[in-house]
Amino acid sequence: MTRTIFLILLLTCFCTAEITVRVEGPARIPHTSDGPVIIQQGDSKTHTRPYIHPLRSPDGKHVLTQFSPGHHKHQTGLYWGQTRINKRDFFHNYGKDYWKHIKNSLGNNSMEFNSQLLDENSAPMLEDRQQWNYTPGEGHYILDLTWTGTAIQDVTIGRYSYGGLFLRMPWKRGIKASCLNSEGMKNQQGEGKAAKWVDLAMQIDGMKKMAHIAMIDHPKNQGYPTLWRIDGQFGVGPALARRGDIRIQKGESLTYRYRLVVYESDDFRTPLVEQSMKDFGKDQAGD
Repeated sequence: MTRTIFLILLLTCFCTAEITVRVEGPARIPHTSDGPVIIQQGDSKTHTRPYIHPLRSPDGKHVLTQFSPGHHKHQTGLYWGQTRINKRDFFHNYGKDYWKHIKNSLGNNSMEFNSQLLDENSAPMLEDRQQWNYTPGEGHYILDLTWTGTAIQDVTIGRYSYGGLFLRMPWKRGIKASCLNSEGMKNQQGEGKAAKWVDLAMQIDGMKKMAHIAMIDHPKNQGYPTLWRIDGQFGVGPALARRGDIRIQKGESLTYRYRLVVYESDDFRTPLVEQSMKDFGKDQAGD
């Protein structure tokens, strides 16, 4: 009887465990044949830096990210890039002379990107690991990022007004857009200010209501609450080194976590964002 119970529990663990496989082409979530793709990895052949585009609305029908707009050609939807790492610019440069693609992995509701950041002699200086996890909700979904940088050389992320996780939604002159942060600041009032989250809303062709992507800082992140970049075209992201240099010694790692809440509404659903923030901190409090 005891052996039977043990076997049942063992099979249950195998059935419920997240199985991750290496993929050669772009990763996508959900990885099913009978539903819309919500999250799509971009083509890393030309743009070696990993990025997500398109990122879609909760119903899967509308694209919420923009790839390489005319006003910021280097911006690739949703991506991670520091502006100064050992004086090398990985925010504006996305090619093979800066980034080396190692592998992509895909789970049921997750994807992982592994890269190396290269110095001026094409030698690796930082391992870049991005773990993305998708959680569907009622009228919204959550996308969590765990970024880990492991220093192959001594690394200094130089002080700069932007760099790190960054989001480019399809802004163009004349469309309706606004953002609100956790401190009640709107639009450019939040540029360079500390906040626990920033909720960006934008009019998207074909959508009846505004598309929202709220970005939440994790309370265990270094420098929490972070300073934020909000540019004149509503590009948004935490500015990790805005307060000063960040150093990672050879062999050591640094981790940042962020949560994105994607929903559709003509109003800012602050209670949804606040609850997602509380759950985010609680879920990983013991990490």
